[in-house]
Amino acid sequence: MNKTIALIPGDGIGPDVVAEAVNVLNTVAKKYGHTFTYKNVIAGGAAIDKWGEPLPKDQLEICLNSDAVLLGAVGGPKWDNVDPSIRPEKALLGLRGGMKVYANLRPAVMFRQLKAACPLKDEVVGNGIDVLIVRELTGGIYFGDRGTSADGKTAWDTEKYTWNEIERIVRLGFEAAQKRRKILCVVDKANILNSSRLWRKVTESIKGEYPDVTLNYLYIDNASMQLVRNPKQFDVIATSNMFGDILSDEASQITGSIGMLASASLGDGTGPGLYEPIHGTAPDIAGKDIANPLATILSAAMLLRYSFKAETEAKAIENAVDKVLDDGWRTGDIAGDIDAVKSAGKLVGTSKMGKLVAEYLNK
Repeated sequence: MNKTIALIPGDGIGPDVVAEAVNVLNTVAKKYGHTFTYKNVIAGGAAIDKWGEPLPKDQLEICLNSDAVLLGAVGGPKWDNVDPSIRPEKALLGLRGGMKVYANLRPAVMFRQLKAACPLKDEVVGNGIDVLIVRELTGGIYFGDRGTSADGKTAWDTEKYTWNEIERIVRLGFEAAQKRRKILCVVDKANILNSSRLWRKVTESIKGEYPDVTLNYLYIDNASMQLVRNPKQFDVIATSNMFGDILSDEASQITGSIGMLASASLGDGTGPGLYEPIHGTAPDIAGKDIANPLATILSAAMLLRYSFKAETEAKAIENAVDKVLDDGWRTGDIAGDIDAVKSAGKLVGTSKMGKLVAEYLNK
């Protein structure tokens, strides 16, 4: 396998964690006989500092001409006061729209080794949490018509969806459920919103093609409550851009390990996928060898699985991460009793954690 990967280190801890993911990918390449070529891309706050815009066209072109894209994180308080039209987060919207990656797959998994970090009671969590959220990524209110009146006293954002935009997400949800516990929940606000009623209409029109999947619907407010009341009822959730943004962040928090969670943004398969950890830039710890790189390393595993169809290699990374945790190695954010971890000699930084995963890959 000979593939090109575009790297977007971004801002804050982005460069720190991407570097470790690259080290792990290089270990995979050596072990399995692959060649990975990397192209560096500047986006987000770093691009604003360099060029005055968050995603120059030539940087997007590098991504489009690659086989997959690995992103660290973008943004930070340094750019809070720039014009809204060039905020670092515009790079994310530009990447998603430009790359036509319309579906975000975000697994919310509570690692059994980190169960103590989960904020929910043991009787609620049971043996663990494993929910996959399939979020529509290039439509809805984030991309709809918006504006502010001349006097600044009225503002609007428009939620708009087409049949096709909804159908491709719901189908992904059904297909993902078929490979898991065969339960799909479509989350909407159909009692109020016309766009949500279209989500239900589309879902009803195709559900017969997936007779092995149990389908149910929840309103967004109820779904948000149910995620903390009984998360084990969920298998796959399919939903709109804004609702998916809200639910995926909530789901990540109930696992107790935001520094462990990866994501994949995919299109129709004709272009590259976009892979990134769900955590932010954490500028206060950037460059201090403190950040947890495991979410980015697990994003690299998703890259191998979805873009390169390399299931064996992806699973090898995930197994290596599991073994590292089994052996008690922790970065500060997942240490729990940090004094106990430190006294056991198991508290490590960014680079050491990355090296440990690479070492376990070779065992």
